[in-house]
Parts: sequence; structure tokens; C-alpha cells
Amino acid sequence: MTIEPELRTLIDEITKRAGYLWRYLDVEGKQQRIGELEQEMGAPSFWDSQEAAQKVIGESNLLKSAISGIVGYKAKVDDMKALAELVEEADDEEGEEFVGELAASVEALRKELDEIEIQSFLSGPMDRNNAILSIHAGAGGTESCDWADMLLRQYTRWAERRGFTVEVLDIGAGEEAGINSASLRIVGPYAYGYCKAERGVHRLVRISPFDANKRRHTSFCSVDVIAEVADDIDIEINDDDLRIDTYRSSGKGGQHVNKTDSAVRITHLPTNIVVQCQNERSQIKNKASAMKQLKSRLYEFEEDKKRSEMEKFYGEKGEIGWGNQIRSYVFQPYQMVKDLRTGVETGNIQAVQDGDLDAFIHAWLRAGCPTSRNKDIKMDD
Repeated sequence: MTIEPELRTLIDEITKRAGYLWRYLDVEGKQQRIGELEQEMGAPSFWDSQEAAQKVIGESNLLKSAISGIVGYKAKVDDMKALAELVEEADDEEGEEFVGELAASVEALRKELDEIEIQSFLSGPMDRNNAILSIHAGAGGTESCDWADMLLRQYTRWAERRGFTVEVLDIGAGEEAGINSASLRIVGPYAYGYCKAERGVHRLVRISPFDANKRRHTSFCSVDVIAEVADDIDIEINDDDLRIDTYRSSGKGGQHVNKTDSAVRITHLPTNIVVQCQNERSQIKNKASAMKQLKSRLYEFEEDKKRSEMEKFYGEKGEIGWGNQIRSYVFQPYQMVKDLRTGVETGNIQAVQDGDLDAFIHAWLRAGCPTSRNKDIKMDD
């Protein structure tokens, strides 16, 4: 039985892309290195040095994690090719029994390959870590506070759609509506790798629900994302450099939470970095969470200094801050969300507000660099 040309094209495309990804990830080289590490782990003297042993185990686990997806995927591609050969060798009556299974297999593999390709771009040292995402209302008063609240809901929905766990570390209510700021801890594999695509300024244009004259307003909010650093990363923090303040939680929480100084704010005096946490009932737990945030922000601070030095040689990329918007959300007079870095756009603003952000995030990751621009893509096509 002859396979339809369209299905055959998809099979060839999947096979070709899987082969390219296999070479791009240097699977054979990594497998060879894993074998060498396993030989080291089998040596009688392996545990003589706990620190060295942990490094070897960590490297081995990292390499295995990096290639496990494509290794399992290649086995599925081989099964698909075997099924395609079976269909081609069968007569029309027998082939009809398998062609539906082949088509379903091809479609499933096509979707899975897209996800494996995206993860292959998440090769940064912190990309696998959890993320701490912060939202801050900007110019626009009540409008911006409401917009910040909408973004909080948007990112919570996105994280839940991906199966991530979301913890609200801190939230500050706006004077009239919405929120001034919020910090979320997003827990899940590659959470930081995905979330870092959202770092920047987000602009909203709509007819204000707070304006009696129904005029259009423009609001801005900034989104900052840092990786949650592991406990084994050595970052020295001097107690003399810290100012620790306690205060009463401002959110909902009942009698105990609102009558004790359980919330904690820590200021790192040399860098003027401020972190705070009020989501726990215990001041001790809030302090521990705030210290973890501080450690993550200090790590990012040092990384930013290194990037700034590199930009002196490779050109300015622009700071992540006000006046450097990455995405526009237009609700009136027309409906469109457009990423200004990649050109990806959609008219389905409700889906975006419900957390459908993967097209924007994937396009940014594929671009390879925040300043790259892809050919304009319409999500509705």
C-alpha cells in the first residue's frame, strides 16, 4: 500500500529533524562521557572524597537528563518508521488497518518533537531551576495596578497549565484596585528557562473601566524573573550588610496573621536589593524564604554585571526596564497581543489572559537572543 504523499512528507520531516537534534545535542559524545563517569563511580576509592564524588554524580545526572528525552524519542521514531514500512509492504486491505495508527503516531511525534526542541534551547546553568517572578505596576496609577493584577492571574494560569506549582511570596494591594506588586515562586522543571522569556515591560491599551468618560488608557507593568538558586551555590552574605524589618501581613489570613509581625523585609545595604515575604504564618519561615530570594537576586546581580561587561564588546542589548516594552496588549479599538521582539501576534486576547503564552515563549527561545527578530508569525493562522 502506498502512503499518502502528505503523510510521507511528515514522516521524512520528523526523521530529519530528530536526526539533526541528535547531532546538535551530541548524544553520542554525552553517552561516552556518561560511561567514563560510571567507571569512575565504580572505583573502590570513589567515595574517599565526598565533594569530588558529588560532582561526578551531579555531572552524570545532568548529562543523562539532557539526553534522556531525545534517546527515548529516537526509539519512538524507529517504531514509526517500522510501522510505515509495514504499511508499504502490506496490500491495500491490510494496510488500511495500520494507516490510521501510523497517522496518529506521526501527529503525536510531531508535537513531542516541538517540545524536545524547545527544551534543547534551555541549556543555561540555571534554566532547570525554579523561578521567582515579580510584577510591578508602573505609570498609570489605578490602571497599572489593575493591569498588574491581570498579569498575576495570567502567569498563574500559565504555570498551572504547564503543571507547575505556584506560591505567592508577597503581594501588595493597590490603593483603589488591583495590586502594586507581587512575587511568585514557580516550581517545576525548567520553570526559569521558560519564565525568563517574560522579563521586561508589558504595555496595555484599553478603554478604562475606571474612567467615567470611557477614554482609552495606556498602562505599563514590569515583569522581572530570577532563578531560584540551589543551597549548594556559594554566595557569601555578611549579617552586617543586612537590615531586617518585620511588619504585619497585609493580605487575607485571619486573626493570627494580621495581629503579629510575621511578614519580613530584608534589605541588602551594599546593593540596596530589597526582598520580602509574608505568605507564611511564621516569621521564621518568612525570613528563610526571604533569605532564599535574596540569595537568588544577588546571584542574578553578579550575572548582570558580567553581562554588562560582555556588552561593552558585543554591543548594547538594552536594559530590562521602563521604556523597553517587550509586548503590547491592545483591547480597544481592536484586539491584538503582539510580541515586539519576535513579531508573534494573536487576536485571541482572552486565551492569552487565560495563560496561553507558549507561542510567545517558544518563539523567543527559538530566536536564540532577545534582540533577534523572526519573521512575523500570527498565532491564528
